[in-house]
Amino acid sequence: MSLKFLTSASRLRAFCRLQRIQGHMMSSKAGSEVLFEKVGNAGVITLNRPKALNALNLTMIRHIFPQLKKWDKDSETDIVIIKGAGGKAFCAGGDIRAVTEAGKAGDSLAQDFFREEYILNNAIGTYQKPYVALIDGITMGGGVGLSVHGRFRVATEKTLFAMPETGIGLFPDVGGGYFLPRLQGKLGLFLALTGFRLKGRDVQRVGVATHFVESEKIASLEKDLVDLKSPCVSDVAQLLDSYQEQSALDAEKPFTLQQHTEAIDRLFSAASVEQILENLQKDGSAFAQKQIEILAKMSPTSLKLSFRQIQEGANMSLQEVLVMEYRLSQGCMRGHDFYEGVRAVLIDKDQSPKWKPSTLSEVTEQAIEDCFSSLCERDLKL
Repeated sequence: MSLKFLTSASRLRAFCRLQRIQGHMMSSKAGSEVLFEKVGNAGVITLNRPKALNALNLTMIRHIFPQLKKWDKDSETDIVIIKGAGGKAFCAGGDIRAVTEAGKAGDSLAQDFFREEYILNNAIGTYQKPYVALIDGITMGGGVGLSVHGRFRVATEKTLFAMPETGIGLFPDVGGGYFLPRLQGKLGLFLALTGFRLKGRDVQRVGVATHFVESEKIASLEKDLVDLKSPCVSDVAQLLDSYQEQSALDAEKPFTLQQHTEAIDRLFSAASVEQILENLQKDGSAFAQKQIEILAKMSPTSLKLSFRQIQEGANMSLQEVLVMEYRLSQGCMRGHDFYEGVRAVLIDKDQSPKWKPSTLSEVTEQAIEDCFSSLCERDLKL
């Protein structure tokens, strides 16, 4: 009798803990966290967590994926548009705080979130119908994964793009290993390691967005997209081009990194993170000095993982990259720095993570190799 009671009590405790973790990710308001609307022949997705800057959680992923599949097969749906509610953000990232809590508790959410998010990223990357992401506001991490692999990405002057993961002990995932090395020169590696933020028109200039349209024209653009009759990709491109031509805002402003492009290509052309730092130290310019300071704040393990991820991803398909990144995500879940980064940046907000190892020289090749190793039957299957 007492044994039974103990078993049921421990089960109850485990159940309560599980509910707490899933409470972060799987709110009972799940249905309202992402809205689906059919407007004419357009499927419209609205990320609807404005107070959380539309951060992507597992419930949202589990709603978006089947809906995309349904619309792909539906002869009455010709185009998909995705946008964020609230006017501040498209999507500021994934709900990683819940993921780290799950990792600590040994809950499967630590696997499920990354697996299902990457499967969704791949579905967007291989989508057959025109897919238009209106990235009008903050677009980071998980938000980049919901947009960058789609056929069309429309930035505005309010767009703020970054892949800041090395600062939280992670790596630029959601297919960062695919799109970053395909940016011009060494820009992708620079963005991956430093988490540098691009704003407005610059997001389109580097190729993260396909178009730039002024924010005040977005509602009108959306209406015109919805009104297109059985559009093919070129019809959508033509409409977006015409809106871009009418958007002169900031056209005269030079690209924010223009004067540093040559330096980035030269200094970030290296066989290791250590060599990049050597290049920066030898260079001695104010720009180089600033990058040394930024890189010193990042997780040394994350820097090494991200460097190799970008290097290898340059010659991989999106699918191969996502399989690699799933392995890396689970390596980070097994490690220390992801939990510590989330604590320092998102929970305690002291902005003073204590990385382990704390220096690049202490991060062994074996530790990096382990993160890239196959998970065998637990590998991501696309």
